[in-house]
Amino acid sequence: MTLIQRIEFWGERHHPAWMDIVRIALGLFLIAKGVQFINNYNVLMDLMPGWMSFSSFMTILVGHYVVGAHILGGVLITLGLLTRAACLMQIPILLGAVFFAGQSGNVLHPFSNLLLAVVVLLLLIYFLIASNGPWSLDAIHAGEEEKKK
Repeated sequence: MTLIQRIEFWGERHHPAWMDIVRIALGLFLIAKGVQFINNYNVLMDLMPGWMSFSSFMTILVGHYVVGAHILGGVLITLGLLTRAACLMQIPILLGAVFFAGQSGNVLHPFSNLLLAVVVLLLLIYFLIASNGPWSLDAIHAGEEEKKK
């Protein structure tokens, strides 16, 4: 059994059902952030620092990736469908958010963007390891496959 298979096995066996509520809330939060980024696309573009050597096309491409990954990943995480893949596409965005939010100098503010980004990043890492719980489309589909056998 490889390391990844052991991590998947452990995650599937040690996933409390109440964490599905947290997973659903995380997915809904990511969808809301994606919609917020669509509504304020210029602000999203301004968040990307000028010292990065992105061309304007690359900046637009990264902006569209952030919006698409938040909305699609949020829907997948909310439904409990391909949760690990959805978490994998979110983690680079959140790593960037942690890095850039730390640069703002507003770290000790009570509701800092850095604190929010770190919490979301930790939850994504948890669900990357633990995956779905019993309240997910993957679990429902697995249950139907077991009944067919």
